Amino acid sequence: MAVSSDTGAARAKANPGGGTRAAAQGEPAGTPTGAAAPGRSVRLRGGLDVATLVGLAAAAGVILIAITTGGSARAFLDPPSLLIVLGGTLAVTTASFSLGDVAVAWKNAAAVLVHQTLDPKGVARQVLLLAEAARRAGPETLRNVLPELRAEPFLHRSVTLITEGLPPDAIERMLTGEVEATAGGHGKSAGVLRRASEVAPAMGLIGTLVGLVQMLGSLSDPSAIGPAMALALLTTFYGAVLGNVVLSPLAAKVERAAEEDALVKTLYTIGAVSIARQENPRRLEMLLNAVLPPGKRIQYFDREAPRVGA
Repeated sequence: MAVSSDTGAARAKANPGGGTRAAAQGEPAGTPTGAAAPGRSVRLRGGLDVATLVGLAAAAGVILIAITTGGSARAFLDPPSLLIVLGGTLAVTTASFSLGDVAVAWKNAAAVLVHQTLDPKGVARQVLLLAEAARRAGPETLRNVLPELRAEPFLHRSVTLITEGLPPDAIERMLTGEVEATAGGHGKSAGVLRRASEVAPAMGLIGTLVGLVQMLGSLSDPSAIGPAMALALLTTFYGAVLGNVVLSPLAAKVERAAEEDALVKTLYTIGAVSIARQENPRRLEMLLNAVLPPGKRIQYFDREAPRVGA
């Protein structure tokens, strides 16, 4: 099948020298268009998550300045308090979920610090490139670009299902199920971190009660009152910092990363189903823009204003 002649004419007019739509679409110069490079890699956004690292470092810095300004930092180091808060938080969180869930949650929490996401605009353009190539020469032609798509496993699986000739409804069920399963896994990881952020202050309160009991039981021994009071106060401090400064922001970051991943996979799913149905790429553009946030929507095809009286 061929793309309509008016589309080709408009594209030739916009790119008389075989150039690109780079300037109009905000792509770097030299980016191939049309079916020339339907399997080209989509640029990653992000890398090291500067916002998370700067935010955590700034919060820790403010706390450290407050500690050192009013006295010695060594007074805020108490191993029994750390044991109660860290050990208790880990134990209660694990009891609420499972060892596997907790391990995956910490792995995802570490991953958000170096989180890399695909640019939704780039993903939408790549999907439209694949759709144009499939409409021009048939879906089977996408076998030629499969090796170039291995960097993005979900897209590779989507295109593989198309080239194997599966019905569009079957492709939609399979890909949608994978998107939901992945989102569920990320949601559970965020839930683990949310639960830990709630447990940490509670463990701090438990440590405070333990310290107060020890202090009241040692009133006849002045040398034991100081350590008991330190335990009572520092456990609350450690619990508040761990829950509100560390765990809660990480949970929010995991949730955001899950939303971005779900958006990208949804775009790939919409594209795969549309290509399998051999729909017009212009309709696919409208479907993609319906999912993309307003600031991320694209205008892939060149549209000329209607002539008056035409």
